[in-house]
Amino acid sequence: MISFLPRFCRFGNRMMIAIAALMLPLGALAAAPALPQKESASAVILETAPVVIDGDVLFRLRGTSIRPAKRRADEVIESIKAIARDGSVAISEIRMAETEDRSNILAGERPIMSVFDIDVQAEQASRRHVLAESYRARIAGAIERYRHERSGAYLRTQGIHAAIVIGLLVALLFAMRWLFRWMESAVERRLQSRLKELEARSFRLLSVEELKSAWHGGLRAVHILVGLVLVIACLNYALSLFPWTRHVARRGAALFIDPLTTMWTGLVDALPGLVFIAILVVVTRYVLRLTQLFFSGIASGTIRPGGFDQDWAWPTYRLLRLAVIAFTLVIAYPYIPGSDSEAFKGVSLFLGLLMSLGAASMVANSLAGYALIYRRAFRVGDRIRVGDVLGDVVAMRQQVTLLRTPKNEEVIIPSSMILSSHVINYSSLAREKGLILHTTVGIGYETPWRQVEAMLIEAANRAEGLLREPPPFVLQKSLGDFCVTYEINVYCDRPQEMAKLYTALHRNILDVFNEHGVQIMTPAYEGDPEQPKVVPKEQWYAAPAKAPGAK
Repeated sequence: MISFLPRFCRFGNRMMIAIAALMLPLGALAAAPALPQKESASAVILETAPVVIDGDVLFRLRGTSIRPAKRRADEVIESIKAIARDGSVAISEIRMAETEDRSNILAGERPIMSVFDIDVQAEQASRRHVLAESYRARIAGAIERYRHERSGAYLRTQGIHAAIVIGLLVALLFAMRWLFRWMESAVERRLQSRLKELEARSFRLLSVEELKSAWHGGLRAVHILVGLVLVIACLNYALSLFPWTRHVARRGAALFIDPLTTMWTGLVDALPGLVFIAILVVVTRYVLRLTQLFFSGIASGTIRPGGFDQDWAWPTYRLLRLAVIAFTLVIAYPYIPGSDSEAFKGVSLFLGLLMSLGAASMVANSLAGYALIYRRAFRVGDRIRVGDVLGDVVAMRQQVTLLRTPKNEEVIIPSSMILSSHVINYSSLAREKGLILHTTVGIGYETPWRQVEAMLIEAANRAEGLLREPPPFVLQKSLGDFCVTYEINVYCDRPQEMAKLYTALHRNILDVFNEHGVQIMTPAYEGDPEQPKVVPKEQWYAAPAKAPGAK
């Protein structure tokens, strides 16, 4: 009654072939798949069909011009089953009868099949009667096994074995459920303090509950996997005990094992390409590292190539890195597993189409960003005006440039917009020659122009933060209907303080003109007022204004 145990173990081991295959030497696995491929190719060429009795393949038959291989195999199968069901035909009555063009296999006087010369060629046998004798022995063994496996004693024994296996399976599943629950509680108790320590080390990115959930999820996955293997192995064994379900058991095992074997074989076949890609990645990383060190030296000023601006270091490195990575991908592409498949090519084409449609603006902004960098239109810290936006350059990136306005607003401008707009840089020449600030006033014709120019220059000299060299100068812009328009021009080297400097200049202009009793006519007027529109000196600090030094 317990003789089924070794057989059950063999069937259980059959379900673990995929797991055991992972431990086999790579060389043996790489060589093994070649034989079935050759056999299947030969089978397709010769158009053969198997003769299967209760899930066992006895032999394969080749088709003829009159009878296809499948039809011929089905006829032989029906003949064998008919004789096996006929208990009056003894096994000893299965014999061979030779003729000139064939070897007949008979059960008494009842024909089972005929072996032809084409069968000898298909099986690569030496002689026809040798192959026929081999077929006869296999048929006799199949008939004997067919009758034995349908006897009452055999079926009762196999039924008992199947019931015991199913009972053991249920017991194992309950025991495994209890074992995994015990493992969860035991491990949770021991790792409680370590989980809290790990949570603290991860800067609270992972909570204790999340770590527990991950641990329990892993245990459940192992629990389900082991249970699934046990269920499949036991059901496979139970189905293999009976002749009517044996082919189902063998197909079920193949459905589980074949995909894993195929994946493992594909991995082994792809290993040379993967090793090449790994070496290529290491070499590429080393080249990029050396390139980064070189351009880092340029950016820090330790390396100074002639005609190469220091600000170009990192943009040039990024361009060169992109070129190196693209070249590496071109070299590695043929070695990527599945790169020659139509599916891989279709996905690559689809992704390329998406990139071409959706990344047009991104590419345009990237190219515009590099153009701005190499044209040196402005640098970080410069005060510029782009269209109607005035601000200081905070950051220059490939896609955008960040400006901070005098009102402390951050404005993000796409690089393509900057490239297509006019840009005023207030800082580029201010460093060496100074930036000219200018403002205009309208003074009546009754005031001498020499006096006006002297007052404007005096106001400019009083303003703090303006340069004394080069000296300020005055231009007469126009002779209007009611006044003369004067423009005062002063130099400064701090364009970021333009608003502050303009304010100081305007304040001093008002003070100087008030001191000398000269009325500023701008923007326009319709007639001379009875009293000049000036502020007397005694009213300069009218409340709530306070004089300098006053408390």
